[in-house]
Amino acid sequence: MNLNSKIIKNVGFEGNPSDHKIAVAMSGGVDSSVTAALLHEAGFQVFGVSMHLYNEKVTINKSKTCCAGIDINDAKKVCDKLGINHYVLNYGSRFNDQVISDFAESYLKGETPIPCVKCNQTVKFIDMLNFSKKQGAEALATGHYIRREIINGKPHLYRANDLSKDQSYFLFATTFEQLTFLRFPLGDFKKSVIRDLARHFNLKVAEKPDSQDICFVPEGKYSNLVRKLRPESIEKGDIFHVDGTYLGEHNGIIDYTIGQRKGIRIGGRKNVSEEDSKLYVISIDEKKNKIYVGPKKYLSCDEFLINDCNWINKNNKNHLDAFVKLRNTSKPVKVNIEINKENNTANVKLQIPEYGISPGQAAVFYNVSDDNHVLGGGWIKSTKNYLSA
Repeated sequence: MNLNSKIIKNVGFEGNPSDHKIAVAMSGGVDSSVTAALLHEAGFQVFGVSMHLYNEKVTINKSKTCCAGIDINDAKKVCDKLGINHYVLNYGSRFNDQVISDFAESYLKGETPIPCVKCNQTVKFIDMLNFSKKQGAEALATGHYIRREIINGKPHLYRANDLSKDQSYFLFATTFEQLTFLRFPLGDFKKSVIRDLARHFNLKVAEKPDSQDICFVPEGKYSNLVRKLRPESIEKGDIFHVDGTYLGEHNGIIDYTIGQRKGIRIGGRKNVSEEDSKLYVISIDEKKNKIYVGPKKYLSCDEFLINDCNWINKNNKNHLDAFVKLRNTSKPVKVNIEINKENNTANVKLQIPEYGISPGQAAVFYNVSDDNHVLGGGWIKSTKNYLSA
């Protein structure tokens, strides 16, 4: 199968590609640029859509962004080279309200937020999708590394063939309705091939570095951003050992996340075993502004509650065995899920305990018979660990 035939099959439209219009979400990076080039080469009517997301309140990491001025300019140059239209949507205010503010509030609660999911969940897959439809597009394609497969006439999500680049963890909140409109042409490719294709199409972004970490957080210093956005909310508080011993003072709970080992700013404990002398952040009491630290064993967690569940394809079961990923880079592990459909929550029991699970993180579920098949997921609300047992 040649490359054009592969892309046409991936998109799934019948008839001549030139009869179908597809929007491409263009971040200015190599992946979305190659996505546009592949679809254009295959004969589809293509136009690019970029989002301007940042305002004067946010100092971005200019070398690792995806939707700032320089990136929009890169996207425009690609569209000009391909001879396709390019639209820029100014979603700065909505991005600030829906993503950045939510990020700051979550950190102030002692949670570990994932703004990339929120961005996909709100701005990208609602606002950009609706704009694309208004422009007459039959689909919105992105440069995500994830696969969309049709089973019994319905779309399902699967992990990318290149698992080292798989982005399913960030797309669990995709709804079935959105998935019917979305396309992911890169899901079958390796990243190295995409770089080669960018050179083949003579795109200037071929060597552009991938965006890393959180695009609106300079140098990955989350606490600095929260201090800038919510300076009145930062208060000093106490640090306690889980056994109740007072250990010192902190300058704000935003400097701490569950499982943190470095930067706690207290000395190790004397006259204890080596294991007990190494202290980790075990829990954060945001209401009382207290940090609790202790040995790693207290991070062990075998049960947690999630809310705002999203099941991509209809789920009629109240009990489900599945695999779960608790971080983007972690391997799927087996869990038992008890689903409460009335309040859209689920209680999740791990067959083997994990360490450092934190409220605010995402739990993404995969089919127990095929751990590439994405079922959906939710947001971790609370955990049951060694300390709470």
